[in-house]
Amino acid sequence: MPLFTALQQLGGSGSIAEIDEKVAEILELPEEVLEIPHNPENSNSSEFQYRLAWARTYLKQYGLIDNSRRGVWVIAPDKRDVKEFDPQTVVREVREQHRRKRAESGNDEPADEEEIGGVPEEAEAWREKLHRVLTEGISPDAFERLVQRLLRESGFVHVEVTGRSGDGGIDGKGIAKMSGLLSFHVHFQCKRYAGSVSAGHVRDFRGAMVGRADKGLLITTGTFTRDAVREATRDGAPPLDLIDGDELANMLKNLRLGVATQVVEEVSVDEEWFKSI
Repeated sequence: MPLFTALQQLGGSGSIAEIDEKVAEILELPEEVLEIPHNPENSNSSEFQYRLAWARTYLKQYGLIDNSRRGVWVIAPDKRDVKEFDPQTVVREVREQHRRKRAESGNDEPADEEEIGGVPEEAEAWREKLHRVLTEGISPDAFERLVQRLLRESGFVHVEVTGRSGDGGIDGKGIAKMSGLLSFHVHFQCKRYAGSVSAGHVRDFRGAMVGRADKGLLITTGTFTRDAVREATRDGAPPLDLIDGDELANMLKNLRLGVATQVVEEVSVDEEWFKSI
């Protein structure tokens, strides 16, 4: 219910980050609760984010919400006037849907809790594997080189990895080109974290890059605390752009950097077409 309420307060649609922020605000959850990791060895998601992912899965299958390919979640057009609903009814009906599907496929064994409703969209196996590779399978230097390649593939030029100690945490620099007309000098920092980057890290990085670059970019395999996100966009301070583990995974997937996507052909037979002959 808090998730649905959050979408209503956001005007009927919202990104995952916006929804997470609004739900935390509605429930008045303290930072220490929001930072509890779900499974730090396999994922950068917090327990809060993991449970919201399941909530989205259940509400989507129940027909209350839907999502676009660009990751924006919306209230279903015919559900915009819904004021409240019984969460237990949602859970019961989605589980019943799943039970019927299993029965139709000839599988009458009871489903595990993790099977109900399918796998949350943020918990796909490839994300877990990528998280392990980035945090355990490569060296810090290799991660910096990966970020360098990522920025180049994204249109940056003159990208250098500095990695000098005593440089305030600045790991590299580059120039972001926009439409071939404008350019911005950017300093970036790479944090190969399993946990959350705090507001203090954001302040330290800003202090190191102020006066030396037009923009700052902080990239992590983990997450950013709510205070860190607020600090990055604080009024009166140079804004910083943040890329967390989920966004990093999406970028690597879209740019096909170490993440390959296979399209499987699905063939169906149209019985009605044959009957019409």
